[in-house]
Amino acid sequence: MSNDSNLFLTEKPEGEDVLPLYEGKLIHHYDHRFNTFLSTGGDAPYRQVEVSEKNDSSFELSPRYWVKSCHVFNNLPKHLKSAPAYFIGFRKTCRATDNRTLITSFVPYTAASDKLQLIFSNQPTKLLSCLVANANSIPLDYIVRQKLGGTDLTYLYMRQFPFLPPSAYTEADIAYISSRVLELSYTSYSMRPLAEALGYTGEPFPWDEDRRAQLKAELDAYYAKLYGLTRDELAYILDPTTKYPTDCPTVTFPTLQNNELKKYGEYRTQRLVLAAFDELTRQGI
Repeated sequence: MSNDSNLFLTEKPEGEDVLPLYEGKLIHHYDHRFNTFLSTGGDAPYRQVEVSEKNDSSFELSPRYWVKSCHVFNNLPKHLKSAPAYFIGFRKTCRATDNRTLITSFVPYTAASDKLQLIFSNQPTKLLSCLVANANSIPLDYIVRQKLGGTDLTYLYMRQFPFLPPSAYTEADIAYISSRVLELSYTSYSMRPLAEALGYTGEPFPWDEDRRAQLKAELDAYYAKLYGLTRDELAYILDPTTKYPTDCPTVTFPTLQNNELKKYGEYRTQRLVLAAFDELTRQGI
């Protein structure tokens, strides 16, 4: 990437209308502030954003480059009548060392590199929140891992994944999903347009790791229900050793499982998702 064309600016110019250049590594599930750069241009180093910074709703990441907003607007899809208030982006690069494969998030209206692939749609925001939740769900990620070859997750792959269509959602489904996506996504003021599009005018939600883990587990369990999975099938997706305890052919999410065992002393995602599934079953969902 070069700034010779004056497209990528290494410094934010005074008085210029510019936007940060978001890259795939800067986001994670429902998180538009996952990593931040320490300097600008070239092979600038970056680091993970601290929890204390995420709890500051005015904190925003520092990009490696800036782009004039006119360049972003002029390259929007023609079917968009105006500049959107936010984008949906997913990481193009998928590494074996990542906890998950398909990593998607709402991001502010911004410039995006080719490593942050954008999804455009004229669907209502609440349905788009279902699309993001579907993309981030463990049931879909399981299929993505079977399908993907190599490290590039391109639009060609995305068109082949079994996303649920808008017609699959009832009003109750949309309310359940969108309220949780709102809380997970609206953590800084830059995402206020998304919150308002979802009908919420309050302050950004605090970054509570335990609360976020619970909300994600509830969404994972809900999508297991929407896909028609049984509890045993969901348990197998989370950890095949539940079915093959002594001679397991594979591990579905090895990095996620190992990281949680080190950090929490348990495979926390497995426990939370199955508990959420049981609660939905108890409620008759």
